[in-house]
Amino acid sequence: MLEKLSQKDIRAIKLGVICVVGIFLFLIGDKVYDRWTNAKGSMELLNNKLESIDVDKAKRSGITSIVPKFEMPVEEEEQKFLFQDKLTEQFKKAGIKNEPLQVVSKGKSGQPGYQLLKLRCSATCRFPQVLDLLANMKDNPYLVGIEELRIRKDKKKPQDFALDITVSTFVK
Repeated sequence: MLEKLSQKDIRAIKLGVICVVGIFLFLIGDKVYDRWTNAKGSMELLNNKLESIDVDKAKRSGITSIVPKFEMPVEEEEQKFLFQDKLTEQFKKAGIKNEPLQVVSKGKSGQPGYQLLKLRCSATCRFPQVLDLLANMKDNPYLVGIEELRIRKDKKKPQDFALDITVSTFVK
């Protein structure tokens, strides 16, 4: 059949095939270019987010200083000793002379696999010392919470306060 076609017809067919292939390549190239543009835009957006998250060391240390510290609970006797030691240190740092810490109870906690150990303490101190103690409680990595806090003014010495505090920690 090609023998019956003239040179002009053969060139027209070749040109037609080339145009069809060119159109096909253009359509595919356009879709690939759109996907590439979208991917590039997404990458730039993610890079901008990463740059906003990445902070210098001074900012990072400032942010981490306001986050309470926490240590994972260990066996009961060891955790009790660590917790009492840290609490006693915090009382001394605040200038509060306290009675020995007493175990109030050990019960279930909201966290599976852990129990809640509560310790109670009484002390006599001045009000600024109470505030110092409470402000520094977040530095205790074993503290779960302050369960009870009672502050009473001493009638004989108006500058002194009686402090009763119950705190808790997790134990295994």
